[in-house]
Amino acid sequence: MSESFRQILIQAAQSGTQGGLDVLERSLSAAEPSDVLAQHLATLGFRFESEDRAGLAAKAYALAARVARTQAPGYRLSAIRARILDRCRNEDYDAVEPLLDELQQAKAAAQDRGQSDPSFTDLGWACEMQGEAERAVRFYLLARIVRDNHGGAALTHDGDTFEVKIKNLRRLQFDALLAEGRFNEAIELHKRTGRVHGSAPLAKYEIVSVKALSETGAASYLEILPSRRIEAPALKFWEPPPPLRSESGDLDMPPLYLAFLKEAHAFPRSNVIVTGDRVVYDVAAHPRRKDVLIQDGVNLDQIMMAAFGQTHALIELPENAERIEAGLVMFGLQSRNYGHWFSEFVPRMICYNDPRCPGGIPLCIDDHMPGTHEEILALLDTRNRPVIKLPAKPVSFGTLGMAPVPAFFPFDMKPGQPFYDTIWPADVFRMIRDRILWQARDRGMLSERKDRRLFISRKAFTQRVLENEQEVADRLRPLGFEVIYPETLSFLEQVALFHSAALVVGSSNSSLNNVLFSQPGCQILGLIHEELSFNFRGYTSYVEAGGAQITFLRGRSSERRDSVHAFHANYRVDPKQVIDAVAQLTTRSPAISGRIVT
Repeated sequence: MSESFRQILIQAAQSGTQGGLDVLERSLSAAEPSDVLAQHLATLGFRFESEDRAGLAAKAYALAARVARTQAPGYRLSAIRARILDRCRNEDYDAVEPLLDELQQAKAAAQDRGQSDPSFTDLGWACEMQGEAERAVRFYLLARIVRDNHGGAALTHDGDTFEVKIKNLRRLQFDALLAEGRFNEAIELHKRTGRVHGSAPLAKYEIVSVKALSETGAASYLEILPSRRIEAPALKFWEPPPPLRSESGDLDMPPLYLAFLKEAHAFPRSNVIVTGDRVVYDVAAHPRRKDVLIQDGVNLDQIMMAAFGQTHALIELPENAERIEAGLVMFGLQSRNYGHWFSEFVPRMICYNDPRCPGGIPLCIDDHMPGTHEEILALLDTRNRPVIKLPAKPVSFGTLGMAPVPAFFPFDMKPGQPFYDTIWPADVFRMIRDRILWQARDRGMLSERKDRRLFISRKAFTQRVLENEQEVADRLRPLGFEVIYPETLSFLEQVALFHSAALVVGSSNSSLNNVLFSQPGCQILGLIHEELSFNFRGYTSYVEAGGAQITFLRGRSSERRDSVHAFHANYRVDPKQVIDAVAQLTTRSPAISGRIVT
């Protein structure tokens, strides 16, 4: 290497500029191939790379490849990798895709297995963690190309497919844009990537309640049960009453109504109903909308994309919808969850059983519901309606009948807002209770026993698990308790079992729903974790609608992953506290008071 070239190389290294490298390149025009010279240039490239100057590194590596005798393929590969990083850092993502084929060819020439390739999955994850949604989307799009064409990673660091991740990131972007009223920008953003996750174009819809829609003449509306004020539940804890962090639900109950819409689109597994240029959604149109987190279009089982602003929403409306001439809504968000099913969906049967609701219109349910849901429908239905199971595909209805959730029940609140603890109306659930008990009695399912002691097992579940369940069960059995597994029983078998109970101990989850059918005065010990935002009022108002009484015993929450909601935390309880509480509750139960088992 000549002294003059050595000086040019030193100046290029010291200047660290594109101009310095251009001078260096011109000086190489007459240079003989030299591995020593190539190594100096590669060292310069490595230095630039370590200083996060990928563009200069790419240039230096390319010069090394030009003059190398034996290692040109390796230097050429390093140049392409650095060029890809440079394009990414300059957000010139469209220019990266053509380089991916060059990268594969260079790896083959260098016999390189690719361990040093830029990881678009890593880059996307880093941007995601920094809240840079658009950059994360672009990296995941590139990662998807590498996956499909070159055998790259199939999942993101948190286990999502790239398609799901891109869809979820877009939703975050939509929420930010819609908060500022920038609907058109969100629509254009969706056009770029909607095809990736199989979504149809988005359109803007006005959010209205069913009542507001009827006032425009676009729906019929009939009140089955008027609005009324109910009493607040009296909460009972084994410990001194703790300072709850939730917001108490409203005591003014909305009316139960029966409404019919013409020419409506619906989306099974969600609550979104579209007619004309409006989306009909009572919760989204509620005065508390600004505090509510609307989950439709977010959960993994959603079949469409949606984003909600204050007064308007963006909804994906696919063109190829299934056609049903008439149906009644018994499908929606979380319909397969037993607790949600009984509190949000079952009360609608009061409206559909009303003689003013036309006969023959089918009940439409989600097809992923467990069999107990259909059993409940058959017991409640007084009109012998057919049932249509809807797959996860959009549906177009000629006529669509709707009835409401019996209380304002936001699925979740926005970050920073306290959890809204819905209080359920006892009159509605007493109607449900009376109908179910009549059916059970008519079938000879109810026994004369009123003194059973039941401990509900949670072993079949993975959330809100009582981790020392076996220890508690071993302490309760000598006191006359039976360990029961509700998920192994039919619905009516569960009704009969709880109707015969005087004392029930179990985790505060959907398994407690059927204590609604217990005898008045039946004592319930609801075990739960220590989360103070839990829906204690909701459980109390629902359980006590049938005359049972619930007392909560809080344990200690176990460590949980960030992805697990605080309400679903596993926990442990002190068995001695359980036994002491049982002894006290026994004295309150009319069926077994004075007959304490020790």
